[in-house]
Amino acid sequence: MAKAADIGSKRLISLAPDAWVQWVTGQSDVLTRDFLASDFQWVSRESDVLLKVFSPNQGEFLILNELQLRYSPAMPRRMRAYAALAEERYKLPVYPVLVNILPAAASVKIENCFESFLLGLQARQDYRVINLWEVDVQIVFEKPLPTLLPFVPLLKGGGEEVTVQRAVQLLRQDAILSELEPLLAFFASFVLNTALVAQILRWDMAVLRESPWYQEILHEGESREGRSLVLRLLTRKLGPISAEVQSQIESLPLAELENLAEALLEFSSASDLTEWLQSH
Repeated sequence: MAKAADIGSKRLISLAPDAWVQWVTGQSDVLTRDFLASDFQWVSRESDVLLKVFSPNQGEFLILNELQLRYSPAMPRRMRAYAALAEERYKLPVYPVLVNILPAAASVKIENCFESFLLGLQARQDYRVINLWEVDVQIVFEKPLPTLLPFVPLLKGGGEEVTVQRAVQLLRQDAILSELEPLLAFFASFVLNTALVAQILRWDMAVLRESPWYQEILHEGESREGRSLVLRLLTRKLGPISAEVQSQIESLPLAELENLAEALLEFSSASDLTEWLQSH
């Protein structure tokens, strides 16, 4: 049985925390002091990473890292609440950062602050926004920034086969980094042909399903990408899917789609998929 790997936000940032905090702040003298607890009663998610850092100019402060698969209009209010809770708990100023992994719908405006006005009173919380699709892929290799290696296919200029292969080579040079290869394969499937991804990457489903981003994609439910992901995984495991079967899968409700995502891990042939669809 494959060994499960921790490929959540905290694990990724811990690969090179100083490189990460220097990148998100744009300050080369910021150093990580500690990873802090981020369980603030009703605010606790795997995508939240709170770091205590230090710089000669600013002294000690906190960096609030929020990594989201996709931007939500609820994020400004969440960033305001989280920053306030962190500052109150640790009595240090907070530098909030929101990292969006996949582009939002064209109609959605990505905000970089929270603002409210009530009876002459104003509340405001600024935060830095980093959209990975706007980040040049070369920064990952030049800095280096191993935390972003699994996201290389999604970065600006990162969707080419040769660039993905370069990321794979770097992951395989380190035993710890090599555990992230399934996550790289997952994001590579968004921009490259599934057969090509299978050729250059190891796709370990036992590891991949531990990823919070994989789970979030599945829970998008009616979104095209949630269904597209399941179809990609089935094609990777069983080969080409007929139009009729694809239509059946696309018509599945959310609960059954999630069940299929789990069941496909045990499929060994197209007949297994056919039997599963007949029974559901």
